[in-house]
Amino acid sequence: MSKQAFAIGQSDTEIKMKRPENLDRLRTEEFDICVIGAGASGSGVALDATLRGFKVALIDRSDFCSETSSRSTKLIHGGVRYLEQAFKKLDFAQLKQVNHGLHERKTLLKLAPHLAKPLALITPVFSWFEGIYYSIGLKIYGLIAGDDGMPKAKWLNKKETFQRIPGLTRSLHSSIMYYDGQFDDSRFTVAMVQSAVKEGAAAANYLELKKFQKNASGKIQKAVVSDLISNQEFSISAKLFVNCTGPYADHVRLMADPAEELRMRPAKGVHIVFPSSYLQSKDAMLIPETKDGRVVFVKPLDDEVMVGTTDTAYHDLANEPVLEEQEVDYLLETLEPFIEKMPQRADIKAGFAGVRPLLAPKSSNRKETKSLLRDHEVEYDQNSGLISLLGGKWTTYRVMAKDTVDYAAELLRNSVPCQTDSHVLVGAQQKDFNATEFSKKALETGISEEQVTHLLDKYGDQAEEVLKLFSESKDYSNPILEGYPFLKAEVVYTLRNEMVTKLRDFLSRRIRLEISDWEGSIKAAETIAPILQKELSWSEEQTLIEVAEYVKLIEGFKEKAGL
Repeated sequence: MSKQAFAIGQSDTEIKMKRPENLDRLRTEEFDICVIGAGASGSGVALDATLRGFKVALIDRSDFCSETSSRSTKLIHGGVRYLEQAFKKLDFAQLKQVNHGLHERKTLLKLAPHLAKPLALITPVFSWFEGIYYSIGLKIYGLIAGDDGMPKAKWLNKKETFQRIPGLTRSLHSSIMYYDGQFDDSRFTVAMVQSAVKEGAAAANYLELKKFQKNASGKIQKAVVSDLISNQEFSISAKLFVNCTGPYADHVRLMADPAEELRMRPAKGVHIVFPSSYLQSKDAMLIPETKDGRVVFVKPLDDEVMVGTTDTAYHDLANEPVLEEQEVDYLLETLEPFIEKMPQRADIKAGFAGVRPLLAPKSSNRKETKSLLRDHEVEYDQNSGLISLLGGKWTTYRVMAKDTVDYAAELLRNSVPCQTDSHVLVGAQQKDFNATEFSKKALETGISEEQVTHLLDKYGDQAEEVLKLFSESKDYSNPILEGYPFLKAEVVYTLRNEMVTKLRDFLSRRIRLEISDWEGSIKAAETIAPILQKELSWSEEQTLIEVAEYVKLIEGFKEKAGL
């Protein structure tokens, strides 16, 4: 089980992630572990296993981080509502979950500091009693977090509150300010995939699992997959297969062993996005209780404001979840008591929906299960040999991955410990990278300060690789869309280094324009299509079809949302 270098002579600054080269490896090599699903948990498992010396394959039926992991509220947190439930219901398993989440918050902030940063959250209160109640709760939250560098909770008077968020309702009494982490979930996942590939993993998107092939004793030895780009089938050989498909985990579990009981209870959550002029703040707001007992966050999303999330049962896993008209109404109704000037339906620029991988209790003891946190389990099916990582949440992805790889390591007799708590991700690995020097050099090319900040925030030390592309074409230094900092060079960089394969990969997950501005993403699709055509050798007809299908998709989102 020796690590295989992905590319001989590859420099420390250049990350090559070419899909054809990875496909060749997946077709021809035998792996220790094949991870199915490349969201937060799957990418985390792949990186953890690769760092321990395992030979790893990572596949996904769509793009990296295309499902649940890219539809989050973009927060790294312990969960303030779990803390409240822990004390109200004396459920100390929830307290343990908060503790683990807050510990991981500190770790994630240091693994990719360009993508994950502290965020101030304001909780408006309307009386002294509310102020005391939330102040005590959020100070306990800070005590559990310990000395992690985050400012502690603070009670703000009315004037101080409006200085932080001018758009709040004038009827509030005061507010409690506390801190959590925010991050770019899609780019964080891509950085994990890049990091795993750099250490020797083979990864590819758009590979759909069709079936498993088993040996004489019934254990899985191959996964038959279909390349959704070329429509060709081939098999991947591995000693162990790990199911990290989130809410879709039952589908893979039943494919491996039809006798399995269903474990997943998917729940849908949605967000809406509107212009930042309604709040005029870089801080976020916590709405501590909704009519159905949830908390809702109102937070910055690039230059817009995002509101979410909801929680309803979801049964249509065959189709992508979308924002619906009644969900827009619910979030606007929830927001109304807290801000002075309400956005109207016509002001909403975009929205998105995701499915949480909620886990049902297990009714049988036929399988061996290890569990550290109450919201995830590592399940081993004795019949097929499939390992499934079930449940969980973004903030604790690294602990979830560690539990999974620990179990796989026992089966494969490898005692190398987990290293992911100190392994910074691609974008933060170059110790000699100087952001000030980069900014100076970048400004000399004629791009704006906003564009420079954007490159540093999205790519970290890889921003230099984006800047180098200006020398290939003057056009690459031009913006993709007026009013936004995105550059055409980013399209080229992500095509060559992040396995972008379709328009939506770039617009939804690499720059996340799709989830903040539907009209803007349609315009941007038409602008960047020629670059994808050139880099991916698309025909003129294929390019027109790709744009038309993307426009149809976005128009469908708008119609479903009543916008």
